[in-house]
Order: sequence, then structure tokens, then C-alpha cells
Amino acid sequence: MDVQKWYLRTSKLALALAIIRSKPADKSSREYTEHLAMLLSEEESKWRSKVEVLEAEVMQLRQKLLVGRLCSGSLKSGNLSSQLEAQEPKSSESTLTSMEDSGCDLSNEQRTESSDLSQHFVESWTPTHFPPLPLVKRPCAILQNPLSSHMQFLQYLLELKNLTESGNLKRDLTHFEKDSSTVSDSVFQLLDGLITFYRNPKLPFSRFWTEAVGTLASLISDCNLSSHILKKCSKKLEEFEKTLLHAILGNNHINRFQVQHYVSQSLVTLGSCSLLRKSIISLLLSEVNGFADDLGAINQEQASYDVSRYENIFYLFWVLEQLLQKETKEGNISSIGHDDQEIKKFLQNHDETIFQLSDAFPLFTIYLWRVGILLNSAQIESLKNNSIP
Repeated sequence: MDVQKWYLRTSKLALALAIIRSKPADKSSREYTEHLAMLLSEEESKWRSKVEVLEAEVMQLRQKLLVGRLCSGSLKSGNLSSQLEAQEPKSSESTLTSMEDSGCDLSNEQRTESSDLSQHFVESWTPTHFPPLPLVKRPCAILQNPLSSHMQFLQYLLELKNLTESGNLKRDLTHFEKDSSTVSDSVFQLLDGLITFYRNPKLPFSRFWTEAVGTLASLISDCNLSSHILKKCSKKLEEFEKTLLHAILGNNHINRFQVQHYVSQSLVTLGSCSLLRKSIISLLLSEVNGFADDLGAINQEQASYDVSRYENIFYLFWVLEQLLQKETKEGNISSIGHDDQEIKKFLQNHDETIFQLSDAFPLFTIYLWRVGILLNSAQIESLKNNSIP
């Protein structure tokens, strides 16, 4: 260690002497050192940008290779051709928003390619004519819209899944185990982009983001793909859920309600995946329980409260109702998990909280009552199912 410290000090001294001897006459040693540091920083930034572009191109090549191999394997087994005649093309165009796209400068070709994918399969299903992934060769295009290639690749994968038997796709993914990391890597980077956007969502709300959340939910809902994704992206998914929650609760702008609507809808779309629904419900109830405790303290002390946060909490109630109703509709109500601590706390304090807050916060207690009915009915249904021999 002493030798390393000596070499480090000697190197610093040598560098300082070299700078002093080579500095221009019209600059001080400090000014010249700052100038050299700035040049080095600019050069490092340029190289970092080049690395990002090259990494993006490598990822696109991996995506293209995996889709080509999966398609080729499906065609060889004969499953794809048999499915083509039985299925009609489906449009992937999102109906969640009618607002114009912004913040994601997609070309018309890129926008329509995913929605017309099934038609491409029908018209040209041979391996040599498989519709290629759009490999962007311009560095600026990759940097301006780094998520579009991940989005299109994942939509291609889902469309291919729809046109093949699930067992065959599972076999292909197992065979290309090393390539299947491309799926989880693409999802990871897509999640990074979604988290960055939803930390500060703005209007007009691009259709790209709502489609991306829907694609994410569909991928994780697929039993053959979810295991590959969750191995790498479980922590990132938790971060995304919390980001959506904070985007709802932390927004205090006057004209925030339209943004709140779209973010809440994105949370409902993510919760449409049964594998994620339980964690989202628990996260929402945690915030509701905490806010109910805060209102109880405020009511006792007759103190002022954050009106924006009070208004925002009703979006969480709406999301909760949507997810609980969806759970009931799918017949999975017993899987919510009444051993969950947040659900237990909510149900245990439910009646007392309503009694204490009904006069001061009547609307809040009405929503508490509605969510309580959904959870209690779920608990009763779960007990009935468990009692059946």
C-alpha cells in the first residue's frame, strides 16, 4: 500500500511539473490546468456518446437475431404456417389516449409497423422475408429516441407468440437461453425510459408511453416470458410502480388532473398483469393507511393539511377499485392475500377510521368504505373457497 501511495504521489508531481513547463505564457498554471481538464472532459463525453450508440446498435442486432431465430424455429416446426390461417391481424394501436404524440419523435413508418405486424406475417412468412427490425444507423436518431427499438422488438415478440403455440415458443426460448437475456435486457432499458418519463410526466401525453406500459404488462403476463424478465427486472419493476405512485401523489400543479388521469390509467394497465397486481394493491394500501393515520392526527389537533395530497389520494382509491374489481372478475379474488400486512391493517382499522373521520372528511371515508367492501367480500369469498372440501 505504501508503494502504491508513493507511485501516486510521484505521478501527481510529474503531471504538475509537466503542466507548469508546457503552459502558455499568457496563462497561469491554474488556468491552464482547468483548460486541460475541460478538454479531457469533453473528449470523455464524446467517447461516452459513441459507446452508447454502439451499445444501442449491438442491442438492436441481438434483438433482430433472436426474433429471426424464433421465427425460423417456429416455421420449421410448421406451427406458424398453421396458425396464420386461423388468426386475423390484430391492431396494437392503443385506445387509452386520443391526444397527439409528443416527446417521442417516431416516424410514420415506425408507428404503423407494429400495428401492421400480423399482416406482414400473413403476406410474407418465410424466414428470408421476415419483417426486419428497424436498425437505426444514425447515431442522433438512437439518442433522440432510444426506446423505440426496444418497444418494437417486444411487440414483435408478442405478435410472434400470438402466431405460434406457447409450448413451441417455450422450447425456442429454452434452446436460445443465452439469447433470451436479450428480452430481459430490452425490458430493463424500456423500464429505465419509463421511469425517467413518469418522474415528470407532461402533456400532451404521447401514445407511445401508454403502449409501452401495456406491452410491459402483456410480456410479464406471459408464463413463458415472465420468468426470464422477472429474474433481472423485479427490482426495476418495483421502482417503476413506486414512480407511478409518486407521480400521482407528488403532483401539486394546478392543472394536474389530466396528467393524473393518464398516470392512474397506466397504473391500472400495469396492474392488469396478475403477477404484479398483488404488489401494486399492497403499495396503494400502504399509502392509504399512512394518509388515514395522518388525517386522524390532523383531526385531533385541528391542524391544516395538504389539500393537493388530499385530492390526489382519490386517484389511488380509483386505481384500487379498478384492480380489486378486475381481480373479482377474473375469479382470482382469493389470491389477493389477506396475510399481507397492509391489507390486514386496512381491514382492522377500517370501521374505527371511518367513525373518527366521517365528520371532518366525509368523501375520504366514503371511498374507504367502498374499498373496504371490496376487500371484505374478497375475504369472505376466500373463506368460502377454503372451506369447500
